[in-house]
Amino acid sequence: MRKLQLVYIVIFSFLPTFLLAQNSAKRAIAIDDIYRMAKVGSPQVSPDGKWVVYTVTTIDKEADKRRTALWMVNWEGTQDLQLTFGKQSSSSPKWSPDGKYLSFLSADGEKGKTQIWLLDRRGGAPQALTNVKENIDDYQWSPDGKRILLEMSEGDDVDPGQATKEGAAPKAAKPIVLDRYHFKHDVGGYITAASRSHLFLFDVESRKLETLTSARNFDDTDAEWSPDGKQIAFVSNHEKDPDQSPYNEIYVVDAHAGAAPRKVVSAYSAGGQRLSWSPDGNLIAYLLGYEAKYNAYNMNRLAVVTVANGTSRVLTEKFDRGVSSPKFTADGSAIEFLVPDDRSEYPAKISVNGGAVDRLAKGEFVAYSKSSVGGHTAVDVSTDAAAEEIYALESGNLRKLTSHNDALIAQWQLGAVEDISFKSQDGTEVHGLMVKPPSYDAAKKYPLVLWIHGGPNGQDDHALPFSLYPLQVERQIFAAQGYLVLAINYRGSNGRGAEFTRSILGDWGNKEVADLQAGVDWAIAKGIADPDRLGIGGWSYGGILTDYMVASDPRFKAAISGAGSANQLSMYGSDQYVLQYNNELGPPWKSQDTWIKVSYPFFHADQIHTPTLFMGGQSDFNVPIIGGEQMYQALRTLGVPTELVIYPEQFHLFTRPSYIHDRLQRYVAWFGKYLNTKN
Repeated sequence: MRKLQLVYIVIFSFLPTFLLAQNSAKRAIAIDDIYRMAKVGSPQVSPDGKWVVYTVTTIDKEADKRRTALWMVNWEGTQDLQLTFGKQSSSSPKWSPDGKYLSFLSADGEKGKTQIWLLDRRGGAPQALTNVKENIDDYQWSPDGKRILLEMSEGDDVDPGQATKEGAAPKAAKPIVLDRYHFKHDVGGYITAASRSHLFLFDVESRKLETLTSARNFDDTDAEWSPDGKQIAFVSNHEKDPDQSPYNEIYVVDAHAGAAPRKVVSAYSAGGQRLSWSPDGNLIAYLLGYEAKYNAYNMNRLAVVTVANGTSRVLTEKFDRGVSSPKFTADGSAIEFLVPDDRSEYPAKISVNGGAVDRLAKGEFVAYSKSSVGGHTAVDVSTDAAAEEIYALESGNLRKLTSHNDALIAQWQLGAVEDISFKSQDGTEVHGLMVKPPSYDAAKKYPLVLWIHGGPNGQDDHALPFSLYPLQVERQIFAAQGYLVLAINYRGSNGRGAEFTRSILGDWGNKEVADLQAGVDWAIAKGIADPDRLGIGGWSYGGILTDYMVASDPRFKAAISGAGSANQLSMYGSDQYVLQYNNELGPPWKSQDTWIKVSYPFFHADQIHTPTLFMGGQSDFNVPIIGGEQMYQALRTLGVPTELVIYPEQFHLFTRPSYIHDRLQRYVAWFGKYLNTKN
């Protein structure tokens, strides 16, 4: 086996509380702090329940890259061990069924393919287990630990930029020939039949690789072994043109090459599937959405299907919240999952016979992922004042296991975060959050920044995650500059039930604008926001809504539209959402009036007088930069102060730390220029 050419050392990292924040002096959060933040996540409990492995992503400022390492904490939280070091990131940690090995995904060198590596718990350096041609996207150990199920694409036979021999110039890239309906996707770029994901069986002892599924017209993903290791369930779509079908078909196939898959049930889940076998192998839990036209506003329900005959039941039909990440309990009596609910997200469970949903932990927090083995459950959790860390969930209580960000956060004087609610223009109750400046004085009026979340079916919540999309950190950075920050969960957001989420279907920029305006009105009426110093901004759908708002409301003195669009008609075929558009709005040649209506910020750009900063990634296929370019060109034509910032080689979510830092600096500078916080 090849050895990973990195230095790997196992060290103990004790963080007693008396060493944290020994200096009681507090300071405001600073933009430069992003270089010191650690993103913690992906907990996996060991088979014996004694350890939890997890990932920690930090920034290598000199290299201008993020590095992800594996760590392991004992169940008592007294020993925290870093397992991997070096320039190559390690991800997707998983335990072998016997607990003797820790596996993970990593690459050998900057241009190496992503492979599975093994770390022997008895000691020694990690070694490469696989040596396959393409990048491994995901993998699952068989219950007996003898085989591993791989998910990966077959890929093209030739690297188009590869030199023929040492010293020779690289060959010209081959033309990209596209014949798929869904032909582009953010990060993945242009996609072809060779991009489709398939399943493979890898024998751990012999290193032999066998193909389990290979039909070039279909993607096969989200695979899970049956408890006895004889079958594999996976998600696919075998319709004539699966790219034009919204459905997820769940198949079961015997775990050997040449076996024919059998369809068990057809479902629809816009956000992707997650399968879980019952311990006896009789049932599979899966996610079930509503009609395809609700693609962007889907709220998944939990369902189970009987493997033998395909009979399915919906368990959460009367539960008006979405669910994600279902997993059967060890005894098979219930299924656990995560629930986004009105500014929080919590773990819950329901009996396999249906009934009431039981919340497993109380409080205002966001749980991002969890792992349960042998009665031990680890959860990745963040709150308003704490970044993501790993917690043990015991008898409804969260016990902290890791403290990677405590020392940094202890230095900060954060702004207070408060729940707010108010009535929109039509009487709809709207909820949100307000972040006050750290030195808030109730006798003063403050300049206001309305910072809008994306989605639209996301939500602003009680969390402070250090992620690639740091909305919560941005709120605190703005508050540290002296702004009152509003984060409004406008209609279309999740966490408030199906009707609230889908109420903007085919009617973009209407109810959301009314809700956001009502939030600003509320803050002004309360006497805490200065009506003469209002700012607005957001990223993705937050940028899109910024365009809608400044075209509808002249009160704002400064705006930031990040990764947004206003001429929605120009997005058809240039972004990745054509299936949503056809189902929700209809093709432009059939519903031209609807497309013009939802594009009103562009066609009414002459109503915009707010100085607006447009930003985006040059390689963004989610909301292509053309959306910002068009609005920038319109405002320049109209003589409205504007600027366009394009970040090279960045996708919808930025990965280069210096660009994330630069973006934050430009946010602060733009608002500072036009809102004049010193007055």
